[in-house]
Amino acid sequence: MRKKIIAGNWKMNMTYDEGQILTSEIVQMAQDEQLKDVILVLNPPFPHLHVVKKLIGGASNVFVGAQNCSDKESGAYTGEVSAPILASFGVSFVIIGHSERREYFEETNELLTEKVKQALAAGLQPIFCCGESLDIREAGTHEPNVKYQLTDSLFELSAEEISKVTIAYEPIWAIGTGKTASAEQAQEMHAAIRKHLAGKYGKEVADSISILYGGSMKPSNAAELLAKPDVDGGLIGGASLKSRDFIDIAKSY
Repeated sequence: MRKKIIAGNWKMNMTYDEGQILTSEIVQMAQDEQLKDVILVLNPPFPHLHVVKKLIGGASNVFVGAQNCSDKESGAYTGEVSAPILASFGVSFVIIGHSERREYFEETNELLTEKVKQALAAGLQPIFCCGESLDIREAGTHEPNVKYQLTDSLFELSAEEISKVTIAYEPIWAIGTGKTASAEQAQEMHAAIRKHLAGKYGKEVADSISILYGGSMKPSNAAELLAKPDVDGGLIGGASLKSRDFIDIAKSY
């Protein structure tokens, strides 16, 4: 059985106090509403990691993740945060290759390979993002584009290593725009991603990998998206900043 994962990407939002309130509400709601079969991952900005981990406490299905990590293990890299440092704070997941990192910080597939390797070596579970822009979608080349991102960044990994990676498909044209890929479009791409993984690593490995949808998922469309056979969860942006919305998405299973 693939893991059902709802991961909240806070991006550059939430003050210290706001982050504590949001985390406390989510942990309490998850307990009260018995969300035992869904893994919840909170991915706050770096300064929040320690307190979020502390507030999660012994919750069995709520984990803390980071939004990024360095491609280096340690050294004179001012402003960077390494995977071993994240692991030492009790971080379990790390988002790698988000479209905003690729666009604004010019992160290349080669760089992302090194970040994934660093995360795995530190015992973190990478949430590796891939997706296409509106121009690529309209040109009809979205599928080969996404396959290239996966091949170029992940296919150096062994079958054992790739099994520890979660994929997040994010149609960039649907992030923060209010637009959402239809459930059929999401399923089509998720199935193509799984087939591509199977071509390299075999069906058994591909079938074990969770593939999340990341493009304006919200309570009103989550159930339809999550009902698709190859959509195993969501990487949630705006809706993850509201505890009720985040929990309602998870309850859509």
